[in-house]
Amino acid sequence: MKTTPIDYIEFKSTDLEKTKEFYTQTFGWAFTDYGPTYTSFSETGVAGGFELTQEPIVNGALIVLYYENLVEIRDKVKSTGGTITKEIFEFPGGKRFHFTDPSGNELAVWSEK
Repeated sequence: MKTTPIDYIEFKSTDLEKTKEFYTQTFGWAFTDYGPTYTSFSETGVAGGFELTQEPIVNGALIVLYYENLVEIRDKVKSTGGTITKEIFEFPGGKRFHFTDPSGNELAVWSEK
């Protein structure tokens, strides 16, 4: 069976500018903005980003897996007890969907296609 690597980590942020300033000054991370509500980070050892939210942050990290065929893996997630929380949608660079595992942990899976 082919494994699906953790490919991206996404956090929530209540203030993107303060978040970018903190991580740049503290850890030397670099950022690329994708509109007013999203920024990705690099120079960290793993790719990731911050999404702006106005809601209280409970679980601030979203682990993003990579899988080439989103429909196939979405259907497998559903058939093995996961719940789709966001159907497949497009974003700059690809498509993804979100799901919760049987314990309620939310993750996402993305692909370029």
